[in-house]
Amino acid sequence: MKGTLVQKILAGHIIDGELSAGSPIGIRIDQTLTQDATGTTAFLLYESMSNGQVKTDLSASYIDHNTSQFGPENHNDHLYLQTVAAKCGVYHSRAGNGICHQVHLERFAKPGAILLGSDSHTPTAGGIGSIAIGAGGMDVAVAMGGGAFYLSCPKVLGVKLTGRLNDWIAAKDVILKLLSLLTTKGNVGWAVEYFGEGVKTLTVPQRATITNMGAELGVTTSIFPSDEQTGKFLSAQKRHSDYKPLTADADAEYEKIIEINLSELEPLAACPSSPDNVKMVSELSGTEVGQVIIGSCTNSSFTDLMMVAGGLKGRHVNNMVELAIAPGSREVLNMLARNGALADMISAGARILESACGPCIGQGFSPADDVVTLRTFNRNFAGRTGTKNDKAYLVSPETAVAAALTGKITDPRELGIEYPKIELPEEFLIDDSMIEKPLPADQTAKVEILRGPTIVVPESPQKLPKELAGQVLIKVGDKITTDHIMPAGTFLKFRSNVPQYAKYVFNCFNKPDSVTFAERSLELKKSGIGGIIVAGTSYGQGSSREHAALCPMYLGVRVVLAKSIERIHKANLLNFCIMPLEFADSSVYEKVNQGDELIIDNLTEAINGDNEIKISNKSKSFEFTGKLNLSKRDRDILLSGGLLSYTKKTASGK
Repeated sequence: MKGTLVQKILAGHIIDGELSAGSPIGIRIDQTLTQDATGTTAFLLYESMSNGQVKTDLSASYIDHNTSQFGPENHNDHLYLQTVAAKCGVYHSRAGNGICHQVHLERFAKPGAILLGSDSHTPTAGGIGSIAIGAGGMDVAVAMGGGAFYLSCPKVLGVKLTGRLNDWIAAKDVILKLLSLLTTKGNVGWAVEYFGEGVKTLTVPQRATITNMGAELGVTTSIFPSDEQTGKFLSAQKRHSDYKPLTADADAEYEKIIEINLSELEPLAACPSSPDNVKMVSELSGTEVGQVIIGSCTNSSFTDLMMVAGGLKGRHVNNMVELAIAPGSREVLNMLARNGALADMISAGARILESACGPCIGQGFSPADDVVTLRTFNRNFAGRTGTKNDKAYLVSPETAVAAALTGKITDPRELGIEYPKIELPEEFLIDDSMIEKPLPADQTAKVEILRGPTIVVPESPQKLPKELAGQVLIKVGDKITTDHIMPAGTFLKFRSNVPQYAKYVFNCFNKPDSVTFAERSLELKKSGIGGIIVAGTSYGQGSSREHAALCPMYLGVRVVLAKSIERIHKANLLNFCIMPLEFADSSVYEKVNQGDELIIDNLTEAINGDNEIKISNKSKSFEFTGKLNLSKRDRDILLSGGLLSYTKKTASGK
């Protein structure tokens, strides 16, 4: 990784380990980010560490996920997060101020800083030259307390950009092209670094679109250099003092290089139901569309929406299409309102949604049955829209506008209208009145933290037994996402109440009028038998939601046995003392089924140092081998009973 930008930034933050690809390292965290769907648990865990004021340069808490308040749960969370932020020295972005990644990019992200966020799309800030990493709330809580963040030192994939984007071709098409090449699995342990002459042609908002959706690759992070474009963006945000030029060395050595000629790209779309199911829009031309939504942390910047307004101006949305537009931040919404672009969208028939995550996480605006929905979002996992058997496509704002006007998937180059080229403004409209700054330290003692009755302190994990007798509770296939494990949408309001939320673990696999996964798990837990989840490749991809580990832990799950496990989810399993095992021989997966009783005689002995472990399938009378693939620290966390216990133990020196 000689001379890469990733290497250079990590070198300035390393606390423990060596910068050698694949080696475990601990790094100092400059900034943290939480949002309301993950933040309540993160701060409850932070409080349990008794850390007082945060030790980072800056920590920010955002309200952007659960803003639809049906019942008291979401507002209870908002009040808790507002008051705990005031108590702990954290910036608090109130509901309505915007999506965390958009607002953080605008107001806080810095070139050369390392940001850790309890949201998988935290790498958005890589568009400004920051190493930004998604993680579980427990890891973020430790970082807020001044602790290092541990990960495997990533291998660096260099993506060389040449040429320049043509009219109606967007940054979204760049990342969709990369997803078509790399897919959503098999990229754990990598970071993506963009370089080349084509980089200079992309603005920070365009870069942020690319790094945001880099999360779907399953990589640790994605990053662009900090250059004149970065300085221009920060100056427009009145933050030029945060600018510093950062780039890879001319002789940087990458583990692998992929070249993308921006001039040769065509409009692309991710077809149902995976971000890597990519086809050219021209191949899909003529497909009828009933709904179009423009927004999310991927494509809701000022320049994105000015292009949308320009395409809609003087025209009207097709009568069979519902068009919704969600500006990414209050700053963007304000600017659109003042310059007339908002009126152009409304006049065209668009419905204006709140500056929040909204439909991207299944919070309303679900499509009708058998209706194609085009979205400028980052994920189109099955059912994520809130509609079963949905037909969700991921596209650029340019392609979305074309579909909204024609009622069909349409190559925007075929619209026959002039492309509305949008320049980055010289000055953004800055209004931070909905960002509450940290109180002076001498005033925090007076703050009362408000804890509504729907906020329940999570149960602590139990230590793993020396010998494990377990039963396979469920067997699932490849590419199981955290949406499969823990549903989003209307269920998100239960995230602050684990016993309630745990009722819906693997809800998508529950059959009507049958015993649910949660009910079977709790019954097994009462009998003293550990629960086991068996899975295929890329288990736990998608969101950083630690509830996909926390809720199964509450239900008595002790082991996840899979062909492969994604980075963030594996860390969350360790944090909540669930053993992440992989098949040494992936063909054995076919021989293990739901209901099988598995025995591990030397569990803690293996955790102490072995890389392989013998597992006996008592039900079918055969043995097979599992792989641990754990660092020394990972093993210590498991033996301590999870990250919270480990952190308290190491802090006390015992």
